[in-house]
Amino acid sequence: MKYPSAWQKEFPSAITVCDSKGIIIEMNDRSARTFEKDGGLKLVGKSVLDCHPPMARTKLKELLATGKSNTYTIEKNGKRKLIHQSPWFRKGKLAGMVELSIELPEKMPHFVRK
Repeated sequence: MKYPSAWQKEFPSAITVCDSKGIIIEMNDRSARTFEKDGGLKLVGKSVLDCHPPMARTKLKELLATGKSNTYTIEKNGKRKLIHQSPWFRKGKLAGMVELSIELPEKMPHFVRK
């Protein structure tokens, strides 16, 4: 698999990228491991919509249509994660979505800055 930048290959959070039709076009190593039971890197070329339950599919379709971002937290297998889904653009036109899945520590400081 090709990576546009070497930094993302071994980035310690999962990065999954799809095109404007929802076809997965890139996964970094962590993403491939995270979705190993679903096929790992074999998911490249498949629809990201098929990887989600109906409610999430509806949300992803909306994000792909509007170019809006979506951020939330989940807990799975005792690990908390921040999920951030954000549009990416090519020459100013919506080209797809990037999903970052970042494991969160059990306790995390929060700072209010002025």
